[in-house]
Amino acid sequence: MPAILVIEDNPATAEEIRLELTRHGFDVQVEVNGVAGLDLARRPGWSAFVVDRMVPHLDGLSVIRTLRSEGISTPALVLSALDAVNERIDGLRAGGDDYLIKPFALGELTARVEALIRRPASGPQTVLRHGPVEIDLVTRVARRNGRDLELLGREFQILEYLIRRPDQVVTRKMLLEDVFGYRFELKTNLLDVHVGRLRRKLDLPGEVPLLATIRGTGFRLDANA
Repeated sequence: MPAILVIEDNPATAEEIRLELTRHGFDVQVEVNGVAGLDLARRPGWSAFVVDRMVPHLDGLSVIRTLRSEGISTPALVLSALDAVNERIDGLRAGGDDYLIKPFALGELTARVEALIRRPASGPQTVLRHGPVEIDLVTRVARRNGRDLELLGREFQILEYLIRRPDQVVTRKMLLEDVFGYRFELKTNLLDVHVGRLRRKLDLPGEVPLLATIRGTGFRLDANA
């Protein structure tokens, strides 16, 4: 059972994260301040860290910097309400492997933790690629064959979700829960509107379509261009 250390001082958020990760088979321990969290993180056996940026006594980025300076390379997911580009850059440069902006969907957090554990220990991965498509997680820029896609926030989130699951059918339920944060059946065409906008920017006339609709199921990002 993979062991996850969560350093988060908000009790409600920490408990939600603990329950979500435990439900997916992780052994989770929570610490509420940076000093105690750093001490616990130094112990061997952790599969990943989930670290809030603004924990008391010692901020989350200082915790990660200290661990990296001591040769501890366990992957770390940084949580923060700060979403400016320079804030994400600071988080990744401090040694974080991924950066998740609050508020977030719990399903997305779980997917990112799972991805960190699967990832080879070769340093932070800030650019994701699939076929002719790439997204930069720091600058939040997406491109197809070098062409900037100029995506809005939700469109970028949907594309990131798809590119992390290449050539896999992603159901409507997965997107509504993990990207939009809905835990109930939605009776509007909200998802279709966002996917439609993303498709028009991703697949221009004359280009091989990459974003496929799987009738009755969901969507798939192909890489056959």
